[in-house]
Amino acid sequence: MSTAAARDPAAFVTQNTAPERSTLVPEIELRLASAVVPLWQGTETELEAMGLPPPFWAFAWAGGQALARHLLDNPGLVAGRSLLDFAAGSGISAIAAAQAGAAPVEACEIDPFALAAIAINADLNGVAVRVRGDDLIGRDDGWDVVLAGDVCYERPMADRVFAWLRRLAERGALVLLGDPGRTYLPREGLERIATYPVPTTRELEDSDLRNATVWRVLPAAG
Repeated sequence: MSTAAARDPAAFVTQNTAPERSTLVPEIELRLASAVVPLWQGTETELEAMGLPPPFWAFAWAGGQALARHLLDNPGLVAGRSLLDFAAGSGISAIAAAQAGAAPVEACEIDPFALAAIAINADLNGVAVRVRGDDLIGRDDGWDVVLAGDVCYERPMADRVFAWLRRLAERGALVLLGDPGRTYLPREGLERIATYPVPTTRELEDSDLRNATVWRVLPAAG
């Protein structure tokens, strides 16, 4: 894990991942961290010293997998509609949306390594996904559909994002949230759509299987 590679996000992604397919969403191939612990430990040591963020993009998290599975099984939700995948991580939900016929598809991340991973993964699957590195919370570019997977792991983030998502729902966007039971998932303002069992690893989660739910975010009251 060289300093030179860390300066080039695309090179770093390619050198530290391998193409894989998840059990739940085998239609999509992603470059992921096969040796989970070494990459994560490398981030905590070498990358931290270089001022680089943890590689959340290197794993297909349960909430994103659930969203992807749901869109592939229900393409009518997004076909022909503009879509944003917020905090897209590996890009699995955005890629699924594009495969289901959404257009244009945008994926948002503030980590340049995640942006590189999303672009690489989109190319790997032959779909068009525009990556955006700006903080879109509070913005409304008129998306028909907005996806957010695994965003409820910290209270400040969850509160800020959820308030924004409800405002988007209020003006008519279809807003879908994928979550495997994170601590700060809101207790109201959600409608359960579907639940999927997602095989996981104990290096990342507290069990070998997480039940990830796709929620529809309801409009803000008043």
